[in-house]
This record gives sequence, structure tokens and C-alpha cells, in this order.
Amino acid sequence: MAENPRTVPQPPSASDAPLSAAGPPLAKNWLAVIAFIWAGQAASMITSFAAGYAVVWYVTESTGSALVLAFMNIAAMLPIGLLSPFGGIVADKHNRKLIMIAADGAVGVISLTAGLLILAGDVSIPLLLAVCVARAVGQAFHTPAMMAAMPMLVPDKHLLRINTLDQLLAAVASIGAPAFGIFLYTTLGFSSVMFLDFAGACIAVAGLLLAKVPTVIDPSAERQHVLANLRDGWRAVAKTRGLLLLIGGVTVGMMIFGPLSAMCPLMTYNHFGGNGYDASIGEAAFGVGMLVGSGILMAWGGGRRLAGLIAVAAVIVGACTAVCGFLPPDGFPVFVLMMGTMAVACAWFNGPLLTLTQRHVPDEKMGRAMGLLTAAMGLATPVGVAIGGVLAEQIGIAPFFLVDGLACLALGLVLYLPRSVRALDEA
Repeated sequence: MAENPRTVPQPPSASDAPLSAAGPPLAKNWLAVIAFIWAGQAASMITSFAAGYAVVWYVTESTGSALVLAFMNIAAMLPIGLLSPFGGIVADKHNRKLIMIAADGAVGVISLTAGLLILAGDVSIPLLLAVCVARAVGQAFHTPAMMAAMPMLVPDKHLLRINTLDQLLAAVASIGAPAFGIFLYTTLGFSSVMFLDFAGACIAVAGLLLAKVPTVIDPSAERQHVLANLRDGWRAVAKTRGLLLLIGGVTVGMMIFGPLSAMCPLMTYNHFGGNGYDASIGEAAFGVGMLVGSGILMAWGGGRRLAGLIAVAAVIVGACTAVCGFLPPDGFPVFVLMMGTMAVACAWFNGPLLTLTQRHVPDEKMGRAMGLLTAAMGLATPVGVAIGGVLAEQIGIAPFFLVDGLACLALGLVLYLPRSVRALDEA
């Protein structure tokens, strides 16, 4: 199944073939290609969530240190934000299918190695920290290549659904995978969870090997140094002013929303007088809401006004968050309801933003654009958590929810005002 890495494969009789979102004719079995890829990614995502939760649980049991847990979270997020732009450059210079296979394969080898070391009794915090960093590095290269390839694999009318599928799978995994991971951890041991993650990575690689993934390489990218490549990616995004404003707005929104996941348990404990069980109910409500929101978006298709949908989502998230700040100490059931409603709207950010970016950036520069987008999203959350933590400490947890919600609400109200942003929905 040889592929030309510099051109998009076209069937001999492409005149009556359906077109991909990027324009070239699709293969007749495009749906099977998508099924192979995403079946593998689903398996990998579930096992990764299980392994990640097992790591968190081990650190919690062995150290009881919030600082160590914070370092683990940083190790799992920061490399994605820092390295994704370079992952985007690689995606535009090399075969995207091979990049995804290499990234998934590397994650599998890391999990296998960690599992063997843990089985031999050589488990340590530095080892788990290295695993988190290595997995984040793999994701930094996998995500831009994956998102750059998607427009060439599906018709435009299904592009949003495919972009939302990742989020849907993540919601499913976040609900069931942690419990599965803890079950294996407590019954078969820590190493079994890492071996399971290795198996998930192997399934992901197999799915990619079975799929024919077209790719386009930008010849100019091969001759340019790193900074010039990054500049080209930036220009590809910035030439559409509305897209640049929308990405900037969503990045600010991620900074505003980022602290909420860290503050929800504290809100449950300090304001509502709840316990760990109550906190888990709030987390479950959010996971279910994400699942429902993703399902709605996949079934609906998002309509034509995707930029408007992002603005509406920001308004809903902001309103729900602000309401939480007004709740009395006995208002925990309403808090859970707000968490679920907020999560439904949260599911309407990533898919529409990815789709609009894919529609307005040339395919040969798509990897770099996706790398920059992933970096912006990846860095916004930890920055927001740091700022939000300081603010909540100063004004109190309930007032923080009110201020944070009003900020997100205001962002949603102004996000769709620029003519260039509205023009994205008219193209």
C-alpha cells in the first residue's frame, strides 16, 4: 500500500467521487478508513485514561503530596504546549501517517518499559514523571498530524462530527476508564495497567497501518529553518483576521475556564461542606455533560454558524459559573446541575474551532496551524490555573466563581461582534 508522500492520491475515475473537506476526491472506502483509525484511537484513549488515573492514585497513596501531584499535572500538559508548534512543522515536512504511528508506537514502548520496571519493583516518582513527560511529547507530535490529516479523509459535511469524535471518546473514557484502571491497579497490580496501555497503543498502530492516509508535504517547509516555518504557520492563520480573533478569544476563554476544574472540589468542600463522594458526583456530572454535548454536536452537525456557536457556548458556560457563585451552602444539587449544563456547552468549543481552522488554512500548512492552535490551548490552561488560584485565595472560592463566570459571559457577548468573525460563518 505505497503512498506518494508529496501528493494527494486520487482515484483514476474521480470525476464522480465525493470530495474531501480539503477538496481532493475521496476513496470509496473512506468511511472504513475513518473507522480503522478511530477504533484504534478509542482503544488507546481508554487505556491511556486508565493508566493516567492509576499513576495519580499511586502518587496519592505513596506521597499524599499536592505538590507532587501538581508536578505530575504540569509534566502532562506543559510539553504539549511547548512542543506542539514543532510537531506541526514535522507534520508539514513528513508523512503524517508515519508520524502518528511513530508517536503511538513510542507511547506504547514507554508504557511497556514502565510496566516491566514496576513489575520488577523499580517503581518511583521520577519514573512516573518521565512517563508523563514522554507521553506528552508523543501527543505534541501526534495531535497536529492527526488534525491536519482529517480534512483529507472525510467530506466537509462530516468534518465537524469527526473533530468532535475525539472529544466524545474522551468523555466516555473519563467516565469509565478511571474506575477500570483502579480495578486493575487494586486486583492485578500497577504494572497490569501499564501493560494494558501498551496493548491500547498497539491497537492504535494497527488501526493506522490498515488505513490509507493521504498527506501533502510543503516543499518550502523543507528548505526553511524552524523560525521561518513557525512564521509561515502563523501567517496561514493570521491571514484570516476573523479566525485569528476567534482563536485568541477561545485561548482567553481557556484561561478563564481552566481554573474551574481545580476549584470545583474546593467549592464542594469549603462552600457546600461536602466530602470526596460529593466531589466525585460533580466530576461525574461534568463528564456526562461533555458526553451529552458531544453527542448533540455529532448528531446535529453544528449548522452553518460555527463561530456563533462558540460565542453561545461561552455565554452558557459563563452564566452557569456565575450562578454557582450565588448559591447558598445548601445549594449543592443546583451546583451539580450547573456543572452538567456547563459541560454540555464546553463540548461546543474545540470541534467548531478545529473545523473553522481546517476550512481556512491551506492543507500544506495545516500541520503548523494545528501545532500553534494546540500550543495555545495547552498553555492557556496552566496559566489560567495559576492566575485563578491566586485570585481565589484572595477573594474566596464562591466570589471567584462569580467573577470567573462574569468574565466568561462578557467574552461570549463580545466574541461574535467583530465583522471578520461573523464572516467566518458566511464563507
